[in-house]
Amino acid sequence: MTWATYPYAGSRVVVTGAGSGIGRAIAHAFLDAGAAVTLVGRTRRTLEETAARAPDRARVHVADVSRRDDIDRTIADVADDGIDVVVACAGLSEHGRIEELTDASWERMRSLNLDGTIFLARAAMPHLRRARGSFLAVSSIAGLGGDWSQPGYSASKAGVNALVQAMAMDEGRAGVRVNAIAPGFTRTQQTADRLDDPEFSRALLDRVALDRAAEPGDIAAAALFLASPDAAYITGVVLPVDGGTTASVGTPRPIAHA
Repeated sequence: MTWATYPYAGSRVVVTGAGSGIGRAIAHAFLDAGAAVTLVGRTRRTLEETAARAPDRARVHVADVSRRDDIDRTIADVADDGIDVVVACAGLSEHGRIEELTDASWERMRSLNLDGTIFLARAAMPHLRRARGSFLAVSSIAGLGGDWSQPGYSASKAGVNALVQAMAMDEGRAGVRVNAIAPGFTRTQQTADRLDDPEFSRALLDRVALDRAAEPGDIAAAALFLASPDAAYITGVVLPVDGGTTASVGTPRPIAHA
């Protein structure tokens, strides 16, 4: 999955949203690097599919990260063995312009994207301080700027970005590094239909310098790096992994003329 080799053998990692997409790729990356990984999500079946990569080092924990009690119980259950890395990857996006952003939709996105990250960080931080470990949030480039029909999602992810930077300031002296990855549009089960639409795909690639959507492995490789000793002097960073999307001023790719 990666060119680099990282020393995660013996490390204890917690990944939320580990049942599919980016979360599964991140969990697999840490398992492939030798870590023991607690896989957190709402569906046991998909978590067990992820765990099949390395069943001797993968532990399934069914929990809803938007519920504080679930998170507290999860961290309490794994804390006796110690925690070195926590990756907050569970997230939700719902489309609609501001007048279509219902209270229920906002509650779902905020509770999963932002509240869940807060609950996870609050529960895990005492253990990360003991380990001088790393907390990593999977945010989005939608939290760095606006996106079409995404006011709720953008607002919740902007909150995650600010949260990460604030925690980095507070936890640095304890030796805990806190960073975020901001993926661009990434091919997952949830996005495959849109990417398979030629019109949407052409419009998307007009915004992406590298001329392709991200793959979950692209995000996982960045997670391995940011949590590793190679990133020992990096904290408070929101790292775009977006193929150059945020490098653009928004104009479409020039039309090639014969």
